[in-house]
Amino acid sequence: MKYLIVGLGNIGSEYEKTRHNIGFMVVDEFAKAEKVSFQTARLGSIAQVKHKGRTLILLKPSTFMNLSGKAYQYWLKKEGIEIENSLIIVDDIDLEVGSLRLKARGGGGSHNGLNDIIDVLNTDSFPRLRFGIGKNYSIGRQVDYVLGEFTSDDLALVNPKIIEAISIVKSMATIGIERTMNLFNKK
Repeated sequence: MKYLIVGLGNIGSEYEKTRHNIGFMVVDEFAKAEKVSFQTARLGSIAQVKHKGRTLILLKPSTFMNLSGKAYQYWLKKEGIEIENSLIIVDDIDLEVGSLRLKARGGGGSHNGLNDIIDVLNTDSFPRLRFGIGKNYSIGRQVDYVLGEFTSDDLALVNPKIIEAISIVKSMATIGIERTMNLFNKK
């Protein structure tokens, strides 16, 4: 059984450590922990992880955040993966820094990456792991905030949650999204 795990973010060193790239950070840490590396491929970089008889394809789209749907759709089709066997890992300003929420479906809100996926796939029924980055910014400064780097205080909260996010990915691939939501969304 195959799963597509998509960390959303923007390519380029100037975005590498920004809040908006938390999806990239999670899949990067997952690949590092499993001692696999990303290879450049069509519309992104991919790595493969084996976990309990399953193949998890980690994807970092190269399409930039606002065009994430194109890469997601391409890799779902290329690998023959059903949408319910995928997971989008995305930053969320509406959650406190370090909060994690797994959802089977939902709107995109103000997140351009999620909204593009919804537009391209013509559905909001895809699993996503929302990773809280908070909203500690002044009116009109949202873009600067999400494209800014985490503070050292934030990183103290975020780094352990990256490890928890990897556990959520593994759990979802092993026992399914409903049971995983019951386990992790209560924390």
